[in-house]
Parts: sequence; structure tokens; C-alpha cells
Amino acid sequence: MSKTITVTAADGHTFDAYVNGPENATHGLVVLQEIFGVNNHVRVMADSYAAAGYKVIAPALFDRAERGVELGYGPDDRKRGVELKGKVTDAMALADILASAKALNVAKAGVVGYCWGGTLSWLAATESTAFSGASCWYGGGIPAAKSAHANTAVQMHFGETDGSIPVTAIDEIKAAQPGIPVYVYAGAGHGFGCADRDSFNQAAFDLAQERTLAFFAKNLA
Repeated sequence: MSKTITVTAADGHTFDAYVNGPENATHGLVVLQEIFGVNNHVRVMADSYAAAGYKVIAPALFDRAERGVELGYGPDDRKRGVELKGKVTDAMALADILASAKALNVAKAGVVGYCWGGTLSWLAATESTAFSGASCWYGGGIPAAKSAHANTAVQMHFGETDGSIPVTAIDEIKAAQPGIPVYVYAGAGHGFGCADRDSFNQAAFDLAQERTLAFFAKNLA
């Protein structure tokens, strides 16, 4: 049964987190939000991983700036999300991500994120050793950090027609990380994995999700 819990980070900050999945699971996932908060999309994805047998936690990373934020996908929502993201440093987000992984209390944990969360998944893979796998969906900040060393298995998912992450940038990631599977989905734009967005692409989502579940089945086994 899903519920919301309070988690405390190493620096004493407390934040809400949406959790679901078997309490006795030995493997779990930290699901990281877009710039729109822990909204319906994040909960749906968390629930889907819980249904696959994972203990799941989705931290409210915007609690550092404003509590209880849950946005939609209109222009005003995007503007607000960008504003809030600007108030949460990478170090703050990582502290909350690591506290969330600890709160899972599982033998092996993975991290999966979307949009901003996709970038943070890469950050979690390169700046910590807490995870046994990271699946990064269309993280716009990844190109700038493409040369970082990953401490765990990683896969990445990008849309071919993503206006904010051009194919040239994706090619640079591939060149910098030849050992990491970087999937590009034909005809898919930014946010192709979110059914609440106009850019949702069912075929691309289905394939990316299949790959994500197979990736975690292998690396969290």
C-alpha cells in the first residue's frame, strides 16, 4: 500500500517521500522527479515499479525550497518548476537521494529518474556508491557532466527529437561513455515517458520501460 513518509537527510533536513512496494523486498528503487514535483506521473511510475516487486521511494526534492509542490505541464507550471529547481543545489538533492536509498533498507538499490531526475540519476551514479544501477531518462544536465566516472551500471534514454537535448549532445555522451548503453528513440521528444505530457510516445515509453526493468532485474539481482 502506498503512503507518504518523512525522511531525514544527513544535514538534518526533513522531507516527504512517496513509498510503495513490498515491505520485505530485498531490492528497491529511488524514483526521481522531473521539475514538476512528486506529481501523478512520478507516483504512477513508482507504483509500476512497486508492482514489479521493488520497494520504491520517491523523494520530494522540492521540499528544500517549498513543501507540497505538485505541478502540471503548462507554461506556468514549467516556469515555476524551473524557479524551484534553481533553489535546490545538486549537493542538496544528492543528500536527499542518499537518505532515500538508506530509508529503503534493502540489500541492493537502484535509481531511476526523469528529466531533472534523469540528470540526478547520473549524479547519484557518479558521486556516490549507494546504487547498484542507474537508469537515466532524458536528463538535460547529462551532456555537461558526460565525462564523469560512473561507480555503477548505467543506462540512458533520450528522444531523437528532444529540443533541449540535441542528437549532437547525445553523440558526445556516447563518445565519452562507450561502455554505457545510450538509447535514442526515433520520433520521440522530451518527456516521451510521461503519459501526462503532450510529448508522450507510447512506443518509445514501452521499449524504454522494458529495457529499464530488464536492466534492474540484472543489476539488482
